[in-house]
Amino acid sequence: MIRWLNPPKLLELKKYIETYWYLEKSSNVDGFEQPKLNPDPSAHLILLLANQVYQYHFEGKSFTGKGSHWIYPHTHTFELDHSQSFSCLGIKFKVGALYSLNKLNFSQALLDTVAEQNIDVLLDKKVVSEKVLFNIAKSNRELCIEKLDALFLPLISKCYEDKHSEITRQIIPLLTNKPIKQLGKELSCSQRTLERSFRKVTGLTLKQCQSINKLESILEYLYQRKQVDIDWADIAYQFGFSDQPHLIRYLKQHIQLTPNSYAEQRGFTIDVYGGVASK
Repeated sequence: MIRWLNPPKLLELKKYIETYWYLEKSSNVDGFEQPKLNPDPSAHLILLLANQVYQYHFEGKSFTGKGSHWIYPHTHTFELDHSQSFSCLGIKFKVGALYSLNKLNFSQALLDTVAEQNIDVLLDKKVVSEKVLFNIAKSNRELCIEKLDALFLPLISKCYEDKHSEITRQIIPLLTNKPIKQLGKELSCSQRTLERSFRKVTGLTLKQCQSINKLESILEYLYQRKQVDIDWADIAYQFGFSDQPHLIRYLKQHIQLTPNSYAEQRGFTIDVYGGVASK
């Protein structure tokens, strides 16, 4: 399996786009056929060739289609169908970035949703065709990033900011290490105003976003350690859980796996979508 992950090169794109990534699985390579896609407060635009089929499943719901599509911010774990060969380019937008894009009508109703996207409507493909872009992605990462920058610059140049997006941008870094109840004092703003603006821009509540961020930190911590070195009681303490059973319930709720099951199967998880490269 081929994969890479890199941020944009142009400074003006980095305000709204966190990273580009490429993932490819050929037919003669063994791989996990139903990897998991963890909850993510960011939206991803997935570029596929027009005839490439995609399938996502969660809690009895299925999203199936062909070609390029959005994975909107999601609070549930998605199961993917990677039983066939595929290649895809992903654009991970920063939390709340879709609110500022004039061509998109993002709302809370799109949470936990996958939706097709006509790339001809969204981007000026005169820069490079999809077929050529995928060939470049496979053989020349740096050139591919330059082409993606050129593709997305016209779209990003039309982004707008208002008081809600500005407040949200101030909130996001604080969610990693500040209790939600302290944010109003930190930003000299009422808690109600913070909650309203953040939800308007991201579709998520502050609590939902903070919980997803915590989950990502836990999974990255696990990813970096061998299973024999994992002390669940210590992890519960480090990440602010009252006890080990509380941590177990939390992981089962969010990724539908017990901690030990995740530790055994963490290579199955395509964390590259969320920013942590999988094994």
